[in-house]
Amino acid sequence: MSKEKVVLAYSGGLDTSVCVKWLQDEKNLDVVCVCGNVGQEETGLDAKKRKALDLGVLDCQVLDLRDEFSDEFLTKAIAANSMYENKYPLLSALSRPLLAKKLVEVAHEFGATYVAHGCTGKGNDQVRFEAAVKALDPELKVIAPVREWDLKCRPDEVAYAHAHNVPVPEGANDNPYSIDDNLWGRAIECGHLEDPWNEPLDDAWVMTKNPEDTPDTPTYTEIEFEAGKPVAVDGKKMKLSEIIIALNKISGDNGFGRLDLVEDRLVGLKSRECYEVPGALTLITAHKALEDICVEGDLLKAKIKLEQDWATAVYNGQWYSPLKNALDAFMADTQKFVTGTVRLKFFKGNCHVVGRKSPFSLYDYGLATYDRDTTFDEKASAGFIEIDTLSLKTWAKVQGPSSAAAQA
Repeated sequence: MSKEKVVLAYSGGLDTSVCVKWLQDEKNLDVVCVCGNVGQEETGLDAKKRKALDLGVLDCQVLDLRDEFSDEFLTKAIAANSMYENKYPLLSALSRPLLAKKLVEVAHEFGATYVAHGCTGKGNDQVRFEAAVKALDPELKVIAPVREWDLKCRPDEVAYAHAHNVPVPEGANDNPYSIDDNLWGRAIECGHLEDPWNEPLDDAWVMTKNPEDTPDTPTYTEIEFEAGKPVAVDGKKMKLSEIIIALNKISGDNGFGRLDLVEDRLVGLKSRECYEVPGALTLITAHKALEDICVEGDLLKAKIKLEQDWATAVYNGQWYSPLKNALDAFMADTQKFVTGTVRLKFFKGNCHVVGRKSPFSLYDYGLATYDRDTTFDEKASAGFIEIDTLSLKTWAKVQGPSSAAAQA
C-alpha cells in the first residue's frame, strides 16, 4: 500500500531539511519538495534539489517565480502603495500566497493529501500559508512540523539533523539573524535586534551602503509608469523584475531603503524588525508622486484610506479573500491614468521627488499660478465660502460658544 503524500515548502535550509526527515519518520509520509525562486539572495538551487533528493523525497521542484511574482503580485502592491501600518513595504506577505499557490498546484499534480511549511507558531507566515491553502483548496490538510515537534531551539534542530543524517548547512548556529528576502527586499530580525534599544549593526545590511559612505554628489533617476506600472528607468524600457533589480542597485548605492521599526504582528505581539527595501521604497515614493497629479482629489483621499485596508488584509494572509479581491478592483480602476515620469534625487540615504509629469496631469498651471495670467476666478471664492460655512454659522448662532443657550 502506497504512503500518503505531503508537499513541503522547501528552502534547503536547516528548518525545512529537518522537516523533510521529520515528515518521513514521524508522519510516515512521502515528501515532495517545492523550492520557489522569488528573487532571494540564496544561490545553489541545484544543490538544494540534490540535497532533498538525497534525503529520499519523491521529487523536488525548483520553480523560477520571479516574473510571476513581479507581474501578478508586486504590480498590485505598487498600485496599493502597500505600506503596512504606514511604515514599510509589505515583503514576506507578498511572496507567501504565491508559494502557497504552487504548493496547491503540486499537491494536485501528485495527488497529495497534505501540504506542509516550516513556519513557527509565533510568526505571521504560518497564517499566510495556511489561509492561502484553505482559500485555494479547503480539502487539503496542512502540517506545520515546527509547531508540533519538541525541538525548542536551533541547537536542538542541529542535534536532530546529526542524529538522522540530515546535512547541516555550514555555520547553522552562527548566523545571529533570521532573514527572509525576495526581489522586493529583505526582512531582518532576531539576535542583537531583539532589544529595541540596540542600534542595528553594520552586518545587518547587505543591499544598502552606509549613508556616510555614499557619493558626495546627488544621483538623479527617472522612472516611467504606464497605467500605474513601472516600465522604464532612465529611459530604458525593462520588465518589472529588471526595474526592481536596477533600482535596488541605484537606491542601495546611495544608502536609501533602510527601515528600523516595531510592528504589530497578526498573532498579537509587537516585534522589532529591520527592513532593507531600496527598490520597493523608491518605486512607492515615485508612484505616490505621480498619483498626486493624475488622480482626482476625492478619489485620492479615499484611496489613501483603503491602501491601509489593503495592506492589513495582505499582511493578515487574506490575499485570496473577497475583501482583497474587491480592493484590488478599486485600486486597478484608480490606475487608468497614472501614466508619466517621476524624477528622483538620491543623496546620503535620502530620496526626494524633484519632478513629475504626465499627459493626464490634473495639475493646471493656469489655475495654480499666482502670476498675472491666472485663470482662477478669485471673486467666486466669496460665494463658495458663504455656502461652505452656512451650517457652521447656523450652529454658532443657536448652540455655539457665544449663543444664549451656551451662556445660560
